[in-house]
Order: sequence, then structure tokens, then C-alpha cells
Amino acid sequence: MSGLLPFTKMHGAGNDYVVLDNIRDDLPKDLPKLARDLSDRHFGVGFDQMLVVRQSDAAEFRMDIYNADGSQAEMCANGIRAFYLYVRDMNHTRADEIGVETLGGIVRPRWAGPGQVAVDMGLPILIPEKIPTTLATGLGPVLEVPIDLPNDLWPDRPKDLRASSVSIGNPHCVIQVDDIDAIPLDRVGPALEHHVAFPNRVNVEFIEVVSRSRIRQRTWERGTGETLACGSGACAVAVTTMLRDVVEREITIELRGGELELAWADKNSSIWMTGPAKFVFTGEWPLDED
Repeated sequence: MSGLLPFTKMHGAGNDYVVLDNIRDDLPKDLPKLARDLSDRHFGVGFDQMLVVRQSDAAEFRMDIYNADGSQAEMCANGIRAFYLYVRDMNHTRADEIGVETLGGIVRPRWAGPGQVAVDMGLPILIPEKIPTTLATGLGPVLEVPIDLPNDLWPDRPKDLRASSVSIGNPHCVIQVDDIDAIPLDRVGPALEHHVAFPNRVNVEFIEVVSRSRIRQRTWERGTGETLACGSGACAVAVTTMLRDVVEREITIELRGGELELAWADKNSSIWMTGPAKFVFTGEWPLDED
């Protein structure tokens, strides 16, 4: 396949994406390679994840998600907001709320005002086997479990390093510390992503609790690296801290690229996330002959 492939660059709280429209355009067969090529911030367009818009038999649309390394992700909460804004802007829909099929299940974003999208993220998965993690067994939740790291990766780490884990359609590891800025995330992030306790690898969130209504978050995303934001990670942070009664049931999470509002009424309710999405630019990527 050769020619020029249209793409749209977007971001949600600094988590940036390239969106490809398979409803409108034919796409190359090797999407993992395309993701690796496009994601390069020096020789490509640069992004945290590539989102592919497709038709769905299970919902109004399907969103396929490719990480920068070409692997696929089950869910991306910042990405779903950008996806919704995209399909509205391209006149694929004018509905105020839609269902989007993902590998992590069907997610429902809805219009929340100019540049703002609210997302029903559904129920969190708390059972260790389904997250999946071997940090605990039984029905869960997995909260404040000791986790090991090699000493040389983080010499001044807390002596009693503890992790909480939950799935928001994708697996997360949440660790509370006193100062998220002091963490050598370029070394600690990969070690935790590939930790033996997480058989499918894991997204990592380090958090600093500012008050009962505000948390600071720093994220290492599986298959991508450190990102300015992670929406599903913010949901995981909200769930694990609320279960520990560290914060209230409605909080603001401060990420390096912006802020997200999270609400979770109780364990039988959906998590609601509200945050920004924005277009950056459009372009065309040259495709080589297969």
C-alpha cells in the first residue's frame, strides 16, 4: 500500500495521540509497524498512543489502541475523550453520548461542554486474578501490598514500598510516596512495568496525596514510557485511594499535562471521569509500497 495517509494529532491533558480513521480511509495491514514509525518524536509525528476509529457490531464505534512500541492496549481513558471529540467533529455522529467498543469492554463518553468530555468508565476490576496480579489472591481488593525492587534502581526509596492494584479495563499499579518529583521514573518505571507480579505487564502510577480532595500523579505507561497524563491511571488512583479512605468520593487529580475530575459513589457504581480533549493539527503520512 502506498500513498498519503491522513492523520489527526490530538491530546487529552497532555497525553498525545495520532488518530487514524478506518471508517473514512483504508489503512495498511501492519499497524504495529505503522505505530512504531509514527510514534518516533524525531523521525515521525510523535505520540503516546495511536487510536484507530472503526465501525463496531457491539457499539456505535470501536477504538483500537496501539502503544508507541506497537503493542495494543485494552483501554485509554484520555484517548476515549479525544476519540469522542474526533468522531463528533468528523460528523460520524452528533450524539451527546455514544458507546465505544475497546479490548477492555464498552465505554461511554458523553459531551460535557466545549472541549470537555465525561466518561462512564464502568466498574473497576478488583479481583487479583482478573487484574491480573499475583500480589494477592482471593476476591481483593489489592491494597498496600509490599513490593520488591532492586536496590540500585532507587537507593533512597521508602523502606516499606507498598503497591495497590486494580484494572480499569487495563492493569494498574498505584504507589503512594511523599514526593513524586524525586522518583527516578526512567529506571523504576520499566522495572515495575515488567515486574513478575504482573503477568501482562502493568501501567504504573506514583501518587502524592495533597489533601482529601486533590492528588498529584506521575505515570509510567505500559509500552510507552512516562506520559504527561493517564486517564485510566487516574481512575485507578481514585479507586485505590477511595477504598483506603485517603480521599473523598469526588476528587481532582493533577497530572503533568492538566487536571482530571474523578467521582466514584460506591463499589457498585461506575467511575466517572471528566477532562479536556483538544485537536492539535492534521497531516498526511507517506506510505511505502508493501
